[in-house]
Amino acid sequence: MRLEAQIDRILPGIIDGMARCWTCSVGTNTEQGMNLAGQQAVQRVLDDLASLLFPGCHGHEPVQDHDLKSMFRERVIRTAMELHAQARRAFEYQCRQDHCAKCEKCAGKADEAVAHLLESLPRIQQVLQRDIQAAYEGDPAAKSVMEVVMSYPGFNAIVVHRIAHALYEKDVPLLPRIMSEHAHSRTGIDIHPGAKIGPGFFIDHGTGVVIGETCTIGENVKLYQGVTLGALSFEKDTHGRLVKGTKRHPDVGDNVVIYAGATILGGKTVIGAGSEIGGNVWLTHSVPPGSKVYNQQPRPLVRHKDGRWYVAEGAWADTGAGI
Repeated sequence: MRLEAQIDRILPGIIDGMARCWTCSVGTNTEQGMNLAGQQAVQRVLDDLASLLFPGCHGHEPVQDHDLKSMFRERVIRTAMELHAQARRAFEYQCRQDHCAKCEKCAGKADEAVAHLLESLPRIQQVLQRDIQAAYEGDPAAKSVMEVVMSYPGFNAIVVHRIAHALYEKDVPLLPRIMSEHAHSRTGIDIHPGAKIGPGFFIDHGTGVVIGETCTIGENVKLYQGVTLGALSFEKDTHGRLVKGTKRHPDVGDNVVIYAGATILGGKTVIGAGSEIGGNVWLTHSVPPGSKVYNQQPRPLVRHKDGRWYVAEGAWADTGAGI
């Protein structure tokens, strides 16, 4: 039987079986149902917000100076209305998930959340200016601040985080996490929208960085690639289910540098201001301000092709004795 005929035969069963969402209590996502915003719709709003923070840099084309205010007005209104529709649907979804009987309040929650984000944009922009400067001053390879804005993955991730965090502060379901995971997929940097991060934050290189939901980071902190600020363990209730909403991730003080591959875990762990945490350090307890935490330097074994062993600078021995 040709494929076309087989498709005709099995298509009714496919449609019957897959048009319903078996794991979702609110039904299929159509205009008659909940109609949650898709990932791409949320990403478009995110891109619009980034273009408002950096007009001409994060858009598709330069902005004419004489059109700047009118562009801002049009884009703010359009983005706000789109974000409001997405936030309202997200609140309604969560309301049904929680078996809440107050779905009529969802539109008001969306109003408050979007207004909060819009009012926060000037402050977010000011904080991001400090992030840009920290990246430029902290990376000898940076040739200009524009290079940081337009190409650095660490900066891209923090732009998204500061937008998503403003929505997280108003308990908007789904959207902040969609935004943060979009940045994660593009940059390799995983920052939960709940993390509180001070200004002057710089992630150098960035790939593999993980920052947990209840982490608090102070001002002028620098992380290198592969750093994890994570949970040490997960508390469970009497039924063996994970307890949510507890403090699980570390706090990092002002002016801290954490080098590549370091892992810092635990909700009670505090890294004191001005500390340096060396590469590949595994840390599950607090350290006082001004600490320097490093692993003992490993000693590599180097053997020459003639069988001699390297024992010190410029010195070789016939055997590996004493190494």
